[in-house]
Amino acid sequence: MMPVSTLELPVAERTMIAEVFDSGFADAHDTYNAVTIAGDGKVYYVLSSEKHNVAGRFFVFDPAAVTTRCMGDLSELCGEDSAQCIAQGKSHVSFYEYDGKLFFATHIGYYELIDGMDRLPRNPPPGYGLYRGGHILSYDTVTGRTTSRAMIPGGEGAVSMVMDTIRGHIFCISWPTGNFIFYDVKTGVLKNKGRISGEGENGIPGKDFRSLCRSLVVDPRSGHVFASTAEGAVLCYNPAADALYGLEQVDLKKDYFGVYDFTQPGSMAYNWRKVFWHPQSKQVYGVHGNSGYLFKFDPLTQDLSLGPRLTSEPSRRSGMYDQFSYGYLGFALGPDNETIYYLTGGPIYEKGKWLRGAAAIAKGAARGPENLHLVTYHIPSEAYRDHGPVFYADGGRPAYVNAIAVSADGYIYTIARVTRAGKTVSDLIRFSIPA
Repeated sequence: MMPVSTLELPVAERTMIAEVFDSGFADAHDTYNAVTIAGDGKVYYVLSSEKHNVAGRFFVFDPAAVTTRCMGDLSELCGEDSAQCIAQGKSHVSFYEYDGKLFFATHIGYYELIDGMDRLPRNPPPGYGLYRGGHILSYDTVTGRTTSRAMIPGGEGAVSMVMDTIRGHIFCISWPTGNFIFYDVKTGVLKNKGRISGEGENGIPGKDFRSLCRSLVVDPRSGHVFASTAEGAVLCYNPAADALYGLEQVDLKKDYFGVYDFTQPGSMAYNWRKVFWHPQSKQVYGVHGNSGYLFKFDPLTQDLSLGPRLTSEPSRRSGMYDQFSYGYLGFALGPDNETIYYLTGGPIYEKGKWLRGAAAIAKGAARGPENLHLVTYHIPSEAYRDHGPVFYADGGRPAYVNAIAVSADGYIYTIARVTRAGKTVSDLIRFSIPA
């Protein structure tokens, strides 16, 4: 039995046991954002790959039949299956439903270690060409056909994406340099509006390096889209005017979020981590990654106000940041449009001692082990609740969780690391939301 402390739920009270599904992908690596429940009730997700010659794979899980089906590897779906180039290793974005199709985008999963950092490869493996660039894809839920709509310019991947599902507009941020990309599904027009923050994650630490925003949000009333920068600015793109600009009356440089050198890797700095549009209040809700503070932002008044710290109860008590230095992407509005669901970390204590991780890391990754907690926040009543840690049936802990999909029938779906026959891979898991 795993040792526990007063900051951790007793074994007898562990009510959230995750069910693990085997997608049959032996090379599956960590996935970010890419799990969504579509209008047909099915769960669409991507499992990533970090190999140059193995593409990520696109899956659909049918909860009614409890079956998983592979829709193909990403390079194949992009029309690159016969090309000897670095594979389409990932999708870092959610799926968006528009005109009977699901839209998403691809990203590179294989990196080259240059000056101690993971970079876009300059020297591909022997016999392989350089990465060609991410694709914006559509999947027809009726015919099962996947179509490449456009490519991210400059041989870069799509590290973030959102879609205006009223107007058919797609917005992306490219990796590693951080170009802002606009694509109109109806006209096929793609615009590269240039870099939004220094040289992005292609920059030199201490100079022009900037962590890039992983979450964009659309105001459905105007069609304007918003992004953040490592320096703490909030950017707005107005497609009608084709104008990208910084908002003058708001910023994310808050004392409560912490103090960061935004020229250094290892955190998201003053970027928000994840945001969504709340239709009832007509405001943007978000979470700052490293500190875990909830905030809301009114695009019309440019007012930004902080709420409670949404970290787990053990993290609140400890007063420390969580182990994943970028923060968590498993943050979403539930089907009731009132409840926020957040998959976050919780410190682990053995014999009363905190299992402290590394003091500093070069990129966004877990400094050390932690529990996975489900936290909910009810917007109308402002009620916070930590539902406790999630475990596997064998007592193992889901790790590297950075995605969430909440079903109307009371399940949380995400992608987590699991160990099978001594090998650790990432795969789809789910657990019931406690009453």
